[in-house]
Amino acid sequence: MCVRLPNPKVTYGQTMKRLAVQDILNRKAKEHTKITALTAYDFPFARLVDQAGIDIVLVGDSVGMVCLGYETTSSVVMNEMIHHAKAVKRALRHALCVVDMPYGSYDDPATAVENAKRLVHEGGADAVKPEGGKRIARQISAMIKEGIQVMGHLGMTPQSVSKLGGYKVQGKTEQEGAQITSDAKTLEGLGVFSIVLECIPHSLGKHITESLRIPTIGIGAGPDTDGQVLVIHDLLGFQSSVHPRFVRRYADLDQMIRSAVSRYRDDVMSGAYPSMKESFS
Repeated sequence: MCVRLPNPKVTYGQTMKRLAVQDILNRKAKEHTKITALTAYDFPFARLVDQAGIDIVLVGDSVGMVCLGYETTSSVVMNEMIHHAKAVKRALRHALCVVDMPYGSYDDPATAVENAKRLVHEGGADAVKPEGGKRIARQISAMIKEGIQVMGHLGMTPQSVSKLGGYKVQGKTEQEGAQITSDAKTLEGLGVFSIVLECIPHSLGKHITESLRIPTIGIGAGPDTDGQVLVIHDLLGFQSSVHPRFVRRYADLDQMIRSAVSRYRDDVMSGAYPSMKESFS
C-alpha cells in the first residue's frame, strides 16, 4: 500500500529512503528543516507512524506506563525494551529507530556498552538514548567509542523523577538553566548526534538550540527547538493519569474505541452479530 505524503512528489515505499543519523544532522546543518519524532511500542503503530513520514521513531521506556501498567518508567527492564524494539523495527521502512536505555542499564561504562549493544544487535536500534549530562559522560563516551550512535536527553528526565520531586518543569532558575546548557554542550562534545530537551522553559530551549551545532528535539521545550517528539498515545487522545500541558491531541481514539467495543458488546448480546452474511454455509 502506498500512502501519499503532504509533498505530492513523494510516495511512501517508492522514493522515501531509510533515514540515517547523518540525515538527522543535515536537517539542522544544511536543510534547516524541522525534525519530526513520535514514540511507538509495537508493529501496527510503528507501521502507521512510519508511513506518515515521521523522521524518528522512539521506542521509549514510557512503554512501561503507556502499555505495561507500571507507575513509572523506572520499572521497565532490558528484555522488555528489546521485545518492543524488535517489533517496532520490523515495521520501519523510512524512520530512524531510537531506543531508550532503561533505568539501571547504564550505571557504569562497561554495563552501558553491553546493554547498548544488546539494543542494537537484538532490538535493531539505530541509536540509543540514555538520560543525563555530565554525570553519565563516561558511559556515553564508552558507547560512542564502540561505534554506537547516542541521542542525549536533558531537562525533565523521567527516570530521575523521584529526585526531581515529580514531573516538573526544569531549568526555571538561572542556575538550573546554566547547568542544563552546560550539560548540553558536554553531550555535544562527546559526540551525541542530537538531544531531547524535555519540560524546560521555551526561552531556554531556544538558547540551547542556538548554542549547539547538533539538533535538539523538544517535548515541552517550546517552538524553537529543531524538532518535536510526542508520545503517540497522547497525540491520539488516549486518556491517562498524566495530562502534560505540552500535548496537543489530534484525535479522540479513547472515546472512539470505547464506543466501538460497546457497540460490539451490544450486538453480541442482542444476537445482531454475527449475521448470516458473516457466517459460513
